[in-house]
This record gives sequence, C-alpha cells and structure tokens, in this order.
Amino acid sequence: MFLQHMMGMLYHPKEEWGSIRKEHYTTLHVFLSQISILAAIPAVSLFIGTTQVGWSFAGGNFIKLEVASALPVAIAFYFAMWVAVGFIAYAIHWMEKTYGGNVSMDECIVLTTFTATPLFLSGLAGLYPMLWFNVIVGMIALSYTVYLLYTGVPVIMQIPEDRAFFFSSSILTVGLCVLVGLLAASAILWGTYIPLSYTSS
Repeated sequence: MFLQHMMGMLYHPKEEWGSIRKEHYTTLHVFLSQISILAAIPAVSLFIGTTQVGWSFAGGNFIKLEVASALPVAIAFYFAMWVAVGFIAYAIHWMEKTYGGNVSMDECIVLTTFTATPLFLSGLAGLYPMLWFNVIVGMIALSYTVYLLYTGVPVIMQIPEDRAFFFSSSILTVGLCVLVGLLAASAILWGTYIPLSYTSS
C-alpha cells in the first residue's frame, strides 16, 4: 500500500493525500513498516558508496573509508533519521493549534513521513558519492518534498489553504533546521568521535 501511495504522489499528489488520510495509519505502523525501511536507504547507500566506490569532489581521486570507520556512522545516521522524523512530527503536532489544526500525532507522523520520502529515496545517490552529483539529486528531492508539503498540509491537517500555506512554511523551517542539524551532527561524529581510516584510489 505504501508503494502504491508513493506512485500516486508522483502523478496526482493532491488526490493521493486524500487517500492517505483515509487509511488512518498509526505511529507504530509508520515507524515499523515505513521509516525503518526508508531510513535504511541513505544509510546503507552511503555505507556502500564510501567503502566500495569512495568519496570524490569532482571526479578526481576517490577516497574510500574502511568498514570499521563507516559502519558506526551509518548506524548512527540510520537511528538519527528516526529521531528526526519523530521530532518534526512532534513540532507539527505542537504548532497545529496555532493554525487551526486538530489532528492526532498519528496524522503528523504520516504527513512527515510521506513528505520526506523523496529525500529518503534520494539517498540512493550515496551509492556514487560524488559531491556535485549528490547535491543535484538532493536539491531535486528537496524541491519535490516542499511541493508535497504544501499540497499535503491542508488535506492531512484539515485546515484552509490560506492557513495551510503559513503552516507549511513553519514546518519547512523546522524541517530544514533538522536536516542541517542532522548533517552537521553526522560530520561532527564522523570527524571527532570515530577515528577515520581511508585509502585513496
């Protein structure tokens, strides 16, 4: 059912949001059956890319990480994405009454998960961790994520579109802060607490 909804998001997102709203997913179901899989995509892809292909900034020298260095970061990144989704959903639930919303935490989790799915899927670019390539893929995914957010908020949160626009903007601000914080925390963890072992190729 999740894959069916994602295909619908590509072709008719507004109608698909209505279908998702009727499904009444629970928070536990979303975390166990969706986020557990989605969060693995960027974590596993980056692990494979950095250990088997290697990082490159412009297609020059590729720097491979040793498995012992990459594995702890991949695991931490995986669980950090769980926390990030939960935090954003909580922020949505906390802010909703300001904009006239009155839904459960379940709906907030659903909105966060389906909105962020393009970003999770863009993690596949980590299989070929060249900087410019990953940036381009990430920007495309972020653009579509923003589009899904602005179309999904009025449907899932059941508020008028004028209020939904400002609510979506608030959610976007929180989401971008969380995204930057997640990347920064990964970089700090990677460079400070986990010793890096790498080889050039």
